[in-house]
Amino acid sequence: MADVSVTELSKGLREAIAQLDTGDKYESTGVVTRVGDGVAWVHGLRDAGYAEVLEIQTKAGPVEAFALNLMEDEIGAVLLGEDSQVVAGDAVKLKGVVLDVPVGEELLGRVVDPLGRPLDGGAPIVTKQRGLVERSAVGVMGRKSVHEPLMTGIVSIDAMFPIGRGQRELIIGDRQTGKTAIAVDTMINQARQKTGVVNVYVAIGQKLSKIARLVERLKQEGVMDQTIVVATSPSDPASLLYLAPYAGTAMSEYFRDNGKHALIIYDDLTKHAVAYRQMSLLLRRPPGREAFPGDVFYLHSRLLERSAKLSDDLGAGSLTALPIIETQAGDISAYIPTNVISITDGQIFMETDLFYQGIRPAISAGLSVSRVGGAAQTKTVKSVSGSLKLGLSQFRELASFAQFGSDLDEATKKQIERGQRLTELLKQPQYSPLSIWEQSASIFAVNEGLFDAVPTAKIKEAQSALLARLAKDYRKEMDELNKGSQKVEKDSDSAKLIHKVAEAVAKGFEE
Repeated sequence: MADVSVTELSKGLREAIAQLDTGDKYESTGVVTRVGDGVAWVHGLRDAGYAEVLEIQTKAGPVEAFALNLMEDEIGAVLLGEDSQVVAGDAVKLKGVVLDVPVGEELLGRVVDPLGRPLDGGAPIVTKQRGLVERSAVGVMGRKSVHEPLMTGIVSIDAMFPIGRGQRELIIGDRQTGKTAIAVDTMINQARQKTGVVNVYVAIGQKLSKIARLVERLKQEGVMDQTIVVATSPSDPASLLYLAPYAGTAMSEYFRDNGKHALIIYDDLTKHAVAYRQMSLLLRRPPGREAFPGDVFYLHSRLLERSAKLSDDLGAGSLTALPIIETQAGDISAYIPTNVISITDGQIFMETDLFYQGIRPAISAGLSVSRVGGAAQTKTVKSVSGSLKLGLSQFRELASFAQFGSDLDEATKKQIERGQRLTELLKQPQYSPLSIWEQSASIFAVNEGLFDAVPTAKIKEAQSALLARLAKDYRKEMDELNKGSQKVEKDSDSAKLIHKVAEAVAKGFEE
């Protein structure tokens, strides 16, 4: 880093500072004293506020930065462009605005950087409005309890750990265990079920090839029209990685504040914390008493608190957040995972062992939890999934216990076999989210023992046959069930219907 003290600066630079010190301009103009690693130190600018935009006059043209460290005579500013153009002695002035990004419907279907500049080769984006990157969260009185479901289309989540609109549900696990896959399937399901929910996907330090593949897939699935992708790559400066989640949130809040519903995915906040730490060290920011963990708690809490279900007075819009955190060797007790767990309303834990056993999505029934989703779950799914989580947890315990002994009583054997069928049922290939009636019919058939005669290996085939038969012969009844307000109980018409079809299907798979 080119670290030149003020006394060692050239004569011209010393004169510039002397003029600043004696004139009124000292309040709103300044001069760069040293620069390096994406950070410029500016003498002067006493009027500057936190996150205010500064304009540095370089020989190649103006370069923007934003103020992050405010000291008595000096400011630490993070550059939003390349630092190669900025040199000591460059003049700096306040732009008079806090850092903001373009927001609005015009961003839908586009891939942009955290400053709203297009990355997809399309036309420049012109919006009528701009949103603040840093903004206070809505207060308690402006919120409403989470009561509407946000269906992911993934049976194990919608049945056991349901997510409601306005909730913050953490997706956590080791790398390459299917965390992003869950987020992408949730986005696809919003389009397939025509929920009207706008998706905002924030890629923090992700490979550009991965982002390109994701965008291509979203286009294939017809989801891109209602999606905004905010992309940063590992080669981008730390400032852009730091800004990405805040910029994505500002874009999402536009829809929330206009009575619509949005879903934001932060992929992933571990890289965000690393980028922030890099900036803190470069700015020579003295850490607080708790140092990095306390800093990062504030970093992520002020971000995630902006997700909310708004009150009717504010338009009843919602912003649902799915932050992603990467763990090391399944350690959820490390400080970044525990920080985000304590901020969010539940977590979906991806277990590496399950992933390698071929159980995908590899969701741990024991460590995952949803703290508010049950209130937002549809009556239909709720009526069939009451004992699902407990049954699955008990089965995993029994299965590990049973492998040490062969003499099992009849009830235990039956429970293990039912658990094996449930586990098989909850396996779901990527890009194939299921609707409410498909989930309910599948769980009901296995829970009621209608597939007990079907070999475990053929459960998925039996499920497909059941759903195909119901869709073909009872489309009207299934459409009614798909509204989510009917309960599938033993004596209900829908239960009798599923019972009859499942029994007929099971006979074709008996050994």
